[in-house]
Amino acid sequence: MVRVPREPIGRLSDAWRACVGTGRLELALRSDYQDSLALLQREIGFRYVRGHGLLSDGMGVYRPYEWQGARQVHHSFTYVDQVVDAYLAQGIKPFLELGFMPGELASGGRTVFWWAGNVTPPSSHKEWADLVRATLTHLVDRYGLEEVRTWPVEVWNEPDLPDFWEGADQRAYHRLYEVTAHAVKEVDASLRVGGPAVSPGADEGWLGRFAEFVAERAVPVDFVSRHAYTSGPAQAVPFGTHQTLAPAQRLLEQFAAPRHELKGGPLSELPVHITEFNSSYRPDNPVHDSAFHAAYLAPVVAAGGDLVDSFSYWTFSDMFEEVGIPTALFHGGFGLLTHRQVRKPTYHLYAFMARMGGEVLARGADHLVTRHSDGRVSVLAWAAAGADGHRLRLSLPVGDRERGAAFALRSSVDEERGNAYTAWRRMGSPRSPRRRELDVLHEAAEPARTHLRLPVEEFRTTVDLTLERNEVTLVELTPVVEEAPAWWDEGRLLGLPAGDPR
Repeated sequence: MVRVPREPIGRLSDAWRACVGTGRLELALRSDYQDSLALLQREIGFRYVRGHGLLSDGMGVYRPYEWQGARQVHHSFTYVDQVVDAYLAQGIKPFLELGFMPGELASGGRTVFWWAGNVTPPSSHKEWADLVRATLTHLVDRYGLEEVRTWPVEVWNEPDLPDFWEGADQRAYHRLYEVTAHAVKEVDASLRVGGPAVSPGADEGWLGRFAEFVAERAVPVDFVSRHAYTSGPAQAVPFGTHQTLAPAQRLLEQFAAPRHELKGGPLSELPVHITEFNSSYRPDNPVHDSAFHAAYLAPVVAAGGDLVDSFSYWTFSDMFEEVGIPTALFHGGFGLLTHRQVRKPTYHLYAFMARMGGEVLARGADHLVTRHSDGRVSVLAWAAAGADGHRLRLSLPVGDRERGAAFALRSSVDEERGNAYTAWRRMGSPRSPRRRELDVLHEAAEPARTHLRLPVEEFRTTVDLTLERNEVTLVELTPVVEEAPAWWDEGRLLGLPAGDPR
């Protein structure tokens, strides 16, 4: 039995909810996307959202034209305004990623993704700097400097990979970063800019060389960013992918890597943001839809805040088109939510975290115990991913009365419960579920909920948990304040006299 101390051992970091990922930004113009974001914010409440394509052609910002024989450039923010307005209306701020390259400003035709984000350097660094300045100036004019100062500005995405930056040319990226960072600071010196948003596959020298470059050239940098994934090579099937997975601990090791690599250097004291993380880097891997995934990520979400300033789950919704328009409701998408807002087991992991308290009382390989300011105690517990099950017994401090009772509410997801994917498979995996089928899936996605009244002795109660395969569970304990009248007797529900044994 684990005896949980009464005194807290620290505060629970909220790095887990600091940011969440999204598909390309213009998807925010769609109603299903906005419905999903509203649900996410109501039940979890992230602070920032980060996605690709702010400056890509789909957002229509960079608009060159000719007038009276001279080339001019118009910067249009029609879609940018609508996207940012939609975010702020839901209480979430943009974590700005500057990319990809507008087609008419690009130096080449190389693109990535189904929606063709251009990944080549600018043909004119001057026009790129003008574009960056115009964009930040517009945002400051529209939303106010005090607000925009709170929005991090990240330069590009995974430039260490040739798919995302032509030739993975670090020298060319350094030039882009330098031009961009100075352009951002010219708008206002207090705006926060950083990078280099490298992939998990970046060689160990990438961050170090970046640090040396910005130090030697006195280039502004306010934070360091990197990504983390644990999947192996893709094994393709039609409209899907299977991959091996490294142990989840590998994600935590990747979270810790930037500070290890930069230790003692010029960037060693900067905030570190993991601006993308997940198990698989593929948006068509069925593992994302499973209960296994929630159990796999539980120890990462519970402990990641000890290592970094933020770690951003990639992504909140299956409205995502990097490999094309999804072919079915469940298709292995990154999202915490499917289209039509069906919650996945990993969504519930985050929703459970949102109900944890601020004081950490205990943490272990299979549990996290917290206390709220009003005295409630919350336990997040999980079975090891893929294991047949698990048992856990906890002695918990509850309330300030030596004797009494505690109300325990338990919410659980596993292979059967809170698992719409299992229900979807059993109903024949309908690619476009009808309304009644969707209603069933929404019901199946609800966590199983049970409740008990537990005795409190010597300021403590004991909670025995038997966890099923790939289960993640939340137990919330509240001291009971009894308000039933003295004459209440449940034995007399059928009108029998007091003390009648029948």
